[in-house]
Amino acid sequence: MPTASRKKVKISPAVALGGTAGLFLIAGPCVIESRRHALFLARALKTIAEATGTPFVFKASFDKANRSSRDSFRGPGLDKGLDILRAVKAETGVPVLSDVHETWQVEKAAGVLDILQIPAFLCRQTDLIMAAADTGKPVNIKKGQFMSPQEMRNAVDKVLGRGNASVLLTERGTTFGYNNLVVDVRSIPIMKSFGCPVVIDASHSVQRPGGEGSASGGELDFIPTIARAAVAAGADGVFLEVHENPAEAKSDKHNSFPLNRLESLWAGLLALKRALRENS
Repeated sequence: MPTASRKKVKISPAVALGGTAGLFLIAGPCVIESRRHALFLARALKTIAEATGTPFVFKASFDKANRSSRDSFRGPGLDKGLDILRAVKAETGVPVLSDVHETWQVEKAAGVLDILQIPAFLCRQTDLIMAAADTGKPVNIKKGQFMSPQEMRNAVDKVLGRGNASVLLTERGTTFGYNNLVVDVRSIPIMKSFGCPVVIDASHSVQRPGGEGSASGGELDFIPTIARAAVAAGADGVFLEVHENPAEAKSDKHNSFPLNRLESLWAGLLALKRALRENS
């Protein structure tokens, strides 16, 4: 199995992910809570990334369509959410990523987003994947909790088959009984063998789906463990949901990493990546 992806994915003139570009970070709040909050977190995360020379993409969802309860906060919606992400790009200069859930969202989202993300529950939705691929934008496909890493080759082929070579895969855990996930780090080298950058979603990997009854639970203190294990296994990037006060987050409060702990965690992950490279 390869220890480095064979190609980079160009996100913007200044940002490339994978290959020899170094460990990259995809981070932000689970859901867009407000314009002010998105800008605050984007600036704070950019500061950490720039201090360490880290390629960085800001992530926030304009609509969380797969919430446990119909009463859960879903976000501002497509139009308002894209306006906020457009402002983040304009005011911070960082590329942005968000989920698309239906084919009708894709064209409008591609007018703003630098990466279109296919949610884990939808990683087998052929029409959605191909619509995202047809935009020519990079596509990040999250591995479904019900999928083996080997099966994700089919999802990659759906993008490549549309003439789009800019695809990333994200590991986010596999269903392990009720209300639990487990990460099998063998998935990292297996999916890297497809030739695309592989990301570890260390936040959703510690989620307890439906664990709170009408909401998901999680164990955020295990986020560093999952991130370190995946980087050691060869992950090209790390996906983190980050919040300055996770207990007050409007979505995924149990698996959002505290902003004030991120700088230390990231320094350790970079040191681990360097040590692996120097001893490879």
